[in-house]
Amino acid sequence: MNILLVGSGGREHALAWKIAASPLTARLVIAPGNPGMAALGDLRAVSATDVPGLVALALEMAADLVVIGPEVSVEAGLADALEKAEISCFGPVAAAGQLESSKAFTKAFTDRHGLPTAGYKVFEDAGLAKAGLAGFKPPYVIKADGLAAGKGVVIAQDLAEAEAAIDDVLGGRFGGAGARVVVEEFLVGEIGSLFALCDGKTSILFGHAQDHKAAFDGEQGPNTGGMGTYSPAPVFTPELTEQVRTRLAEPAFAGIAAEGAPYRGALFVELMATADGPKLVEFNVRFGDPECQVLMLRLESDLVPYLLACATGQLDIMPAPVWRDEAAVCVVLAAKGYPDAPETGTEIKGAEADFGPDVVVFHAGTRRDPDGTLRASGGRVLNVCARGPDLKTARDRAYAAVAAIDWPGGFHRTDIGWRVLGR
Repeated sequence: MNILLVGSGGREHALAWKIAASPLTARLVIAPGNPGMAALGDLRAVSATDVPGLVALALEMAADLVVIGPEVSVEAGLADALEKAEISCFGPVAAAGQLESSKAFTKAFTDRHGLPTAGYKVFEDAGLAKAGLAGFKPPYVIKADGLAAGKGVVIAQDLAEAEAAIDDVLGGRFGGAGARVVVEEFLVGEIGSLFALCDGKTSILFGHAQDHKAAFDGEQGPNTGGMGTYSPAPVFTPELTEQVRTRLAEPAFAGIAAEGAPYRGALFVELMATADGPKLVEFNVRFGDPECQVLMLRLESDLVPYLLACATGQLDIMPAPVWRDEAAVCVVLAAKGYPDAPETGTEIKGAEADFGPDVVVFHAGTRRDPDGTLRASGGRVLNVCARGPDLKTARDRAYAAVAAIDWPGGFHRTDIGWRVLGR
């Protein structure tokens, strides 16, 4: 098969790593990709939101399958355009993508279809939003409505912080993503990330993980797109997993199909395991980042048949995926100043060393100079991932590799997996 993978981050590097290993893959083209992916396929400088350019590239290379990595491609309507061009695509159409691209849409969707979630209100006016805080108790959850790369959420501990967050969102900090603000009830429990695949009518579960959103150790600092993950996560007991499947994942697939947008691709269910059962935190309409990285390290099955089955409506004949009986950990190395003002252009040494068969370093925000020097080009820059027979071994291997990378311009959390292993 000729496969086109769209995206340039750590999630896409992990997908490329797994797709390239498949015996079904004859040619892999990645657009736009990053330096870490260059050994896995052909990189083409087409933006993830350049829909006409990506469709033209898919036609030029006679793509048998296009795999959408990032949410911005979904929002831009790439799956819709590929459907018109009769090209098989893993990734939902833009109407289904509203489950991530608009938090206000998703909240109303949960009301329509009876999905458990936090209480909420949506505002377009800062004064009304601040007045609306009276209906909530601290801490307050303040969210930009649209796509903000995981940075549009503030957990405000008091009224003043909540009001400042509302001003940030509606004052233009997140551009068009901040046209509306969602104020939510704070949920008490343990957070988790569960994944499901769907081909428009059939769905299956596809792994779980636990993420660390805060920038610094001890869950301190601003919210980020994720500073590290581990899988499996003990919070996902068989009982909780079944509850998430029946109360959140399957009703979401059925609901969006009933509204005229059958879902084809991966759905990321971020949930809070509360005393009343799982409640939705948010949906993402693609594999998580950096959750995808640990899933790909643990996935024993060939990924490509599942991607193709989702795109072609054949998920009902696929077996349940097989997972390694191992744990995997991902530690994110981010540029100093992330998430607000990451310092780019700093040199990175040692990231491409051979750390052994159980350690993989995925590139997330890098560029390479003509002389081969590797430099930071984004906020989250490297994903150092490792697997092992247990979580402690996997984490020790990941942090040993982190210690061997020479990058004074970066920082990382030292407590990934603390809920299981302690700080």
